[in-house]
Amino acid sequence: MLSEFDVSVLEILSEDARTAPERIAVMTGRGEDEVKSVIARLERDRVILKYPAMVNWDLVRDDKVQALIEVRVTPQRDEGFDVIAERIYRFEEVKSVYLMSGAYDLMVIVEGTNIKQLALFVAEKLSTIEHVLSTATHFVLKKYKQDGVTMMKGEQDDRLQVSP
Repeated sequence: MLSEFDVSVLEILSEDARTAPERIAVMTGRGEDEVKSVIARLERDRVILKYPAMVNWDLVRDDKVQALIEVRVTPQRDEGFDVIAERIYRFEEVKSVYLMSGAYDLMVIVEGTNIKQLALFVAEKLSTIEHVLSTATHFVLKKYKQDGVTMMKGEQDDRLQVSP
């Protein structure tokens, strides 16, 4: 079980992974060594898995296509959806796999160099997996907001500046 302090550190790092331990110590009113110790433990326990940078790739290159694929499957006895999900997430094109409630079972997010490559992935790799009943592919045309961050160029932050 994580402490309230652990969760505070996680919230700060999830908002900006570059926040230095010294800054987190000031924000939480704890010591810098305590913050470093908590971060090390959370990394060791695999609570913190990675420190990614969010990049607006549309401003950098246009050679990537992303798609969301709804997948209906027949769960396997004694293993449920896990074995099928594992088989799917091992493909190089797959960026994320989620178990969903509703009309389909798995949401698979894939990335490739063009629509044809992703279409072939669905036709030749994904839909041929045993226990996959159907797929529905939706290509991402434009991202407006991702993980709480607006992707639009030139948007200004209208919040009031607060200084310590």
